[in-house]
Amino acid sequence: MNSKKLAAIGLSILLLVTVFVFGADIKSSLLGENPNKIDKAFQKYWYDGNAELASYKLTQSRYGEMHEGHAVLIFVTEDFSKSKQVKLDDPQKAGKDALPILKCNFTKKFNTGIYPYSLMASIYTPVDLSGTLKTTASVQEWCGQSFTQLNATKNKTFSIHQFSYFESEGDQVTELPLALLEDEIWNIIRLDPKALPIGKVEVIPGSFSSRLRHKPLQVEQATISVKDLEDRMEAEVVWEDRSLVIKFDKAFPHKILGWEETYSEFGGKKMTTKAELIKDMRLPYWKLHNNEHLIYRDSLGIM
Repeated sequence: MNSKKLAAIGLSILLLVTVFVFGADIKSSLLGENPNKIDKAFQKYWYDGNAELASYKLTQSRYGEMHEGHAVLIFVTEDFSKSKQVKLDDPQKAGKDALPILKCNFTKKFNTGIYPYSLMASIYTPVDLSGTLKTTASVQEWCGQSFTQLNATKNKTFSIHQFSYFESEGDQVTELPLALLEDEIWNIIRLDPKALPIGKVEVIPGSFSSRLRHKPLQVEQATISVKDLEDRMEAEVVWEDRSLVIKFDKAFPHKILGWEETYSEFGGKKMTTKAELIKDMRLPYWKLHNNEHLIYRDSLGIM
C-alpha cells in the first residue's frame, strides 16, 4: 500500500475518533459558521437580517367569560451563549460558546373588565433542535405580576425560578427532569414539524397556562398528534384536563395560522381560547422604535 493511501486511511481514522470524542463541539462549531448550511431555503428566510412578526385576533377565556384582545408571535434567529444562556453581545469573540438559536417572543394583551392583562414568553431553541435551553414568562395585571424562568442544566434537569405576588406561588426555586416543553412546540413547528414527538409524551405545560390556572409546573403525560388537512397542518397536544391545537402552513417556513386552547375555567366551565392570524411581516423591528414607525403597528392591526 503506497504512502498516499496510508495517509488517507490515517486521516479518516483521526476524523472518526475526533467526531466520536468531540462530536457535539464540532456540530456546534459548524452550525455557528453556517447554520442549517445544507438547507438554502432555511438560510434565505431566517438569516436575511429580519424577524418575522405575526399578529393575531385573540379571544381569551378568563373568569368564565371571553375577552377580545390581540397576540403577537415574533420569531428571529440570534447567537446565544451556551454557558450563560443569554444573547451574545459579540458572537465572534464567543467562539465555541456561541450557539445559533431560534427565539420566539410570544405576547398576549386583553382586558378583563376594568383592568388589563399583559403576558409575554420568550423561548430559546437551538436551530439543530438539540433541546430548548431557556424559557421566560411574565404575567402583569392590576392585581400584581409574576415571572417564571426555566434553564436547562448539565444535570439533565430544568432549573426553575418562580416569583409571584401570590403567597402560594412565589418565590420558589425548584427543579424538574428534562422533558418536552409545551412552550418549545412553537419553535419546533417552525424549525421542523417532523421533529415533533408523536404519541404518549411527557410534557411540561406552558408557562402562560400554568400561571393563569395557578397550577405548579410539573411533568405531565400528554398525547401529541399531527393532522394533515387540505389547507393546513394541525399539531394537537391533549392532557387529561386541557388541549392545545396549533394550526400552521404545510410548506416551509410553516407559519403559525392560529391556535385553540381548551380547559375548564373558574367554576368548572369548559372554554376555548382562540387566535386567528391577522397579518405577518418580516422586519428588523429592533430598529423601528421612532414615532414614524407606528405605522407598522397599524399594518399589523394592533394599534
